[in-house]
Amino acid sequence: MDDLFGEIESLATEQRNPLSIRMDEMTAEEILRLINSEDAKVAGAVSQEIPHIIRVVEELVSRFKNGGRLFYVGAGTSGRMGIIDAAECPPTFGTHWQIVQAIIAGGKEAVFQSQEGAEDKPENGAKEMALRGVKSGDMVIGIAASKRTPFVLGALEKSYSIGAFTVLLTTNPRESISYPFLNETICPVVGPEVLMGSTRMKSALAQKMVLTMITTTAMVRLGKVYENMMVDLQLTNKKLEERAKRIVMIATGCDYDRASELLKLSGRHVKTAIIMQIAHCTKEDAARVLSESDGFVKQSLGKISEH
Repeated sequence: MDDLFGEIESLATEQRNPLSIRMDEMTAEEILRLINSEDAKVAGAVSQEIPHIIRVVEELVSRFKNGGRLFYVGAGTSGRMGIIDAAECPPTFGTHWQIVQAIIAGGKEAVFQSQEGAEDKPENGAKEMALRGVKSGDMVIGIAASKRTPFVLGALEKSYSIGAFTVLLTTNPRESISYPFLNETICPVVGPEVLMGSTRMKSALAQKMVLTMITTTAMVRLGKVYENMMVDLQLTNKKLEERAKRIVMIATGCDYDRASELLKLSGRHVKTAIIMQIAHCTKEDAARVLSESDGFVKQSLGKISEH
């Protein structure tokens, strides 16, 4: 028996789900309700990992403040989950695309079509870290439902040797992980998939939830949110322009025309527009207090009221 066969056979993500053994005999409704009931277990599994997610978020915020970056590394579905989250950070939070980057085994082609064998070489993962210029101040999150993807482990080991903070996100149990090159692990154990081994199901859902939690919480802690509104969004299309106007209207109580005017006066910067309206100040004064308050709108309004 091949060693790899034995390794895969023992993974939690490769076990058979007893509730779906007769899935090929079920009606469409029965299959859908089964998938839905299994998906409902994912949030609970993620909840158990919040203490570990807290550590990752706090470390990430510290690194962002000191010029660090976040890299996601994965293969197949896991890699695509990283790409989805990284791609959403610039339009949602106004970050430069280099701040949160995603790397998938097999490159861009693997986003749309499986690249067979691309994940099997750890040296390729290490090479990607070197090409991206990963530094000691960065964080690298490897995403691997199976915990064992060679491309991901190679990237993590290389990053750890550089001094970067390394995290493995997997849906296998923590007690089964013994890699010496990890600073933290996040292990929501979602149980066997409805379709045996198809980690695009519950495992991918758990990964998506965790990654969204990490970046959203980090960005809130960096002042990119006012109350519960995105105030650092980039106005890169008509939908986002209209969303920005609505945010300014909600935050300040002004009407549509005034919100449009404020965005023009502020240089299309939502935070500045909000402060200008609430504090009845100039663009320059709003920009100054924002700088003094590390970009937090609420603290900026408090500072400007003191002057």
